[in-house]
Amino acid sequence: MGNARLQSIHVHPVKAFRSLSLREAVVEPWGLTGDRRWMLIDHGGKVVTQRRQPRLALAAAELLPGGGVRLSAPGREPLTVPVPRAGGPVVTQLFRDKVEALPAEGGAAHAWCSDFLGADVRLVYLDDPASRRPVDPEYALPGETVSFADGFPLLLVTTASLDALNSLIAVGEHADEGPLPMNRFRPNLVVSGTGPWAEDGWSRIAVGEVAFRVAKPCGRCVVTTTDQGTAGRGREPLHSLGRYRSVNGKLVFGQNLVPVGRGTVRVGDPVRTVE
Repeated sequence: MGNARLQSIHVHPVKAFRSLSLREAVVEPWGLTGDRRWMLIDHGGKVVTQRRQPRLALAAAELLPGGGVRLSAPGREPLTVPVPRAGGPVVTQLFRDKVEALPAEGGAAHAWCSDFLGADVRLVYLDDPASRRPVDPEYALPGETVSFADGFPLLLVTTASLDALNSLIAVGEHADEGPLPMNRFRPNLVVSGTGPWAEDGWSRIAVGEVAFRVAKPCGRCVVTTTDQGTAGRGREPLHSLGRYRSVNGKLVFGQNLVPVGRGTVRVGDPVRTVE
């Protein structure tokens, strides 16, 4: 991996909203600071993501000191939402997991998000990521936890693998949809300077001074077909992943990571494998 470097860092303050690019980020056991600590739920407590609501790609959230967020979206006045300090938790359903979370205080955030989507939703906050939600026990070590991310604390993608995937799309029946940008895959860490699919062979890596365990390849869903600038949907990359990157019935791209320790990662950090 001699020339591998951390090319970019991304967090998603509200799950399913647009990503926020950073120059550096603190790594906590459950993910990058500020990543996916907020999410939307429906009237039954189930998570709302771009799977059901592709329009969420058009919404953005700025991180504020202390963990609050400033929401913005086309045609709407921005709204500042502080971390909730009062009230009891509600039980949410995040795929297979039941997770306790605190609703945003007052009705302003719920109304803002509901009006934007045209659906009844509530905004909730993960107040205690150290204990609320364990990593999938099939792939976890004892005590590992995760935020509101789909399943693991961080997601890593390499630029070489995206280039390779775009080459496959270019010779396929939906070539007009490519090349796809990196934001379709909603990664936390983007690494350059590797060979295509090099990450498939990693088991432990270090980014700068922070070590990570590579837990499993990332299975992909319909969100990757969603244009993050328009919220429109196509067929790629799932069509090409289905032909070339299907593993045990999952269409895979990128690797899920679990931090081994704490620290700070910075754009430009060297990335190396750890024996």
